[in-house]
Amino acid sequence: MMITLETLLLPFQFPFMQNAFWIVLLIAPPTALLSCFLVLKGWALMGDAVSHAVLPGIVLAWILNIPLIIGAFVAGMGCALLTGYLSHNSRVKQDTVMGVVFSGMFAVGIILYTSITTDQHLDHILFGNMLGVGVEDLWTSGLIALFVTVVLLLKWKDFMLHAFDPAQAQTSGLRTNWLHYGLLAILSLTIVATLTAVGLILAVALLVTPGAIAFLTVRSFGKMMVVAVCACALSMLAGTYLSFFLDSAPAPTIVLILSSLFIAAFLRRMAVTRAASRMVATR
Repeated sequence: MMITLETLLLPFQFPFMQNAFWIVLLIAPPTALLSCFLVLKGWALMGDAVSHAVLPGIVLAWILNIPLIIGAFVAGMGCALLTGYLSHNSRVKQDTVMGVVFSGMFAVGIILYTSITTDQHLDHILFGNMLGVGVEDLWTSGLIALFVTVVLLLKWKDFMLHAFDPAQAQTSGLRTNWLHYGLLAILSLTIVATLTAVGLILAVALLVTPGAIAFLTVRSFGKMMVVAVCACALSMLAGTYLSFFLDSAPAPTIVLILSSLFIAAFLRRMAVTRAASRMVATR
């Protein structure tokens, strides 16, 4: 069977697919850039915690008839601040605190959602609705993505130093508290931007995998950010495109491609390490 150019270009002819391609191009840069800092700082679980914890904020925002993104942001920041407070004022490790806080807040969100009557689809909140993205969603995600991307690009050296050595960052005169809570606020905003595309559950893949791929591929942090953005953008575009022909959901398809790239980067790193070890052994 011969594949024609018209068939290959078919996904770009539908408005809902055009919006899907636009939304992935908008959210790829901020999620990829942020993932680099989360990987270096060891905050992968923080992204998971905040993404799950925004659910009660979304439900409460709907009950109060205010924009859902406001409730999501407030809940995300509340989870991050509560996690930080409990981890600094108890002997329990941070990853344990995050597990307790985000699972508790997620459970509260489920209880609130099941106790009210609403026309909102929980599946769309949890897993996203990329093929149902509208113009308003594009504007919301685009503005948040632009703000987050600009801040990270302007302050990437400060955030990098804070991630590597907070003590040195404080000695250098940087406001470490501002950097700490600023990164938490950026994390919450980024998750809000990804709500309509991949939802709460799959958002963590975009906040961890691109940075992990880049970490295994390059050595310098500047190149790491470039590789992460390229890997994330290409995976999201390819996943959205292939989902049209595979008749699959775009978000899980994107995550599968990202996971495949991570495995490829891991195997490549292992091969390079083994080759280097053999060269040293033969000298």
